[in-house]
Amino acid sequence: MPETMQAIVKSHPGRGVEVRDAPIPSYGATDVLVRVEAASVCGTDLHIYEWDNWAQSRIKTPLIPGHEFCGVVAEVGRDVTAVKAGDFVSAEMHVACGRCLQCRIGEAHICQNVKIIGVDADGAFAEYVVIPESNIWELDPSIPREYASILDPLGNAVHTVLAGEIAARSVAVAGCGPIGLFAIAVARACGASTIFALEVNKHRRELAQGMGADFALDPSNNDLGDDVAGIVRKRTGGNGVDVVLEMSGHPDAIRLGLEILRTGGRISLLGIPSRPVELDLARDIIFKGAVVQGINGRKMYETWYQMEALLKTGRLDLSPVITHRLPMREFARGMELLKSGEASKILLYPKGREAAI
Repeated sequence: MPETMQAIVKSHPGRGVEVRDAPIPSYGATDVLVRVEAASVCGTDLHIYEWDNWAQSRIKTPLIPGHEFCGVVAEVGRDVTAVKAGDFVSAEMHVACGRCLQCRIGEAHICQNVKIIGVDADGAFAEYVVIPESNIWELDPSIPREYASILDPLGNAVHTVLAGEIAARSVAVAGCGPIGLFAIAVARACGASTIFALEVNKHRRELAQGMGADFALDPSNNDLGDDVAGIVRKRTGGNGVDVVLEMSGHPDAIRLGLEILRTGGRISLLGIPSRPVELDLARDIIFKGAVVQGINGRKMYETWYQMEALLKTGRLDLSPVITHRLPMREFARGMELLKSGEASKILLYPKGREAAI
């Protein structure tokens, strides 16, 4: 094995990254060294690239980002028994402490001391990444490589959709970025009746329809926007939707979601607002008897079993969400595509094995 690898490195505070050689990471007795086949870009990676307020408060440089990937086991530590060299794997990149209250009562996905590979430790935008054995996930070879590289965001969607009853329920998905688009596909595969996609971006509305939404509506507060509340009421017999899956974190989307939610319905909130949100709690939650859920990441590891089972059915077509495939060295181009709003999921290949689109 060579001593160095190509990696995307956030070498110092400030905008941008470097594509450079880095040492192949060392690993311990309970670690797995994975050769990355494909990694996908997340909004978190854009925050790190742009060096916004969140990144400045969280990220310690130098760092190799990247927390969505698949690959093949290259080597294992001496105490590893779960996988062996040559196995096809992905990983849960949230590393729980195993000691806090949440970890001890089976809620490790909201661990008080969680560390994220690709945020708090070197990640997968490189030829090799080190994963603790406890977090490695061996994959069924039948799962397409491209899908295997996006299990992290797919898991967020699966967790949000399956946090309550979904079969035969009407659903509104607010915010059709990649996770919202995945949520549409998951809700459809799990038997949702009518699916409304709420998204201001025209390109994403078109993708939402391709993922199985019955109605793709523009909630913009201008003359070009749709009367979302009126359309939803008309299509639900005046009741509103049974389930709202809020993926955007935008205050207006959250308020609209509560408005169109039927009395006694469920709203699951995954999107993260950038500032506090003012709500009419009495009208929209208390008197409505709404079930309000905060969703954080994926359940360890229930969600992983669920999404692998869904993928193996063949009923989840995620391909429309993958809009670009780039050599990893073109990471900066991927960031610009993501900022443009015309890209959804961007896959990066360390060796440039796939032709760029």
